[in-house]
Amino acid sequence: MKKNLFAVLVSVVVLFGLVVIAYAVHEEKPSETMVPLPGPDAVKLYYYITKDNPYDKWELWPGKGRLYEGREPHGAFLTTYVNNRAYFSAKDKTGKMADSSIVVKENYTPVKKLAALTVIYKIKDYNPSAGDWFWAKYDPYGKVLASGKVEACIKCHGGNKANDFIMTEKIGK
Repeated sequence: MKKNLFAVLVSVVVLFGLVVIAYAVHEEKPSETMVPLPGPDAVKLYYYITKDNPYDKWELWPGKGRLYEGREPHGAFLTTYVNNRAYFSAKDKTGKMADSSIVVKENYTPVKKLAALTVIYKIKDYNPSAGDWFWAKYDPYGKVLASGKVEACIKCHGGNKANDFIMTEKIGK
């Protein structure tokens, strides 16, 4: 009788442990890859978003599909991917993107040919006057065309400073 009771108790403890582990694995806001985020370095950022944590496996911007209509300077069509931090910031309508948010925008020509990747990456205390965004633009093969505190990007997106420099959609309530 004592062996049966002990076996039942062990089974309950093991089952409870498995439930806790399963919940942790399927948490509501999953964590990013275990690879550390790069600093403000366009080459390392490109490697991160294409090799370490491929952006094309990320969520699309909430409410946006693939190849939605765009505008210059980004292109006739766009597809916008967001890492988990950016996805939940946009989805939760907090009014500000979380630190470590990364938004990758594929920029397409009118005939839907990839022309460039434009990336914004929020780095705490990087550039407070411009929302702490690190800006990068790459050609379709990964060559850095612009990066850092890109004046043209900041000037254009600065018109949406109240929306944390985001042009895709309103991120506040």
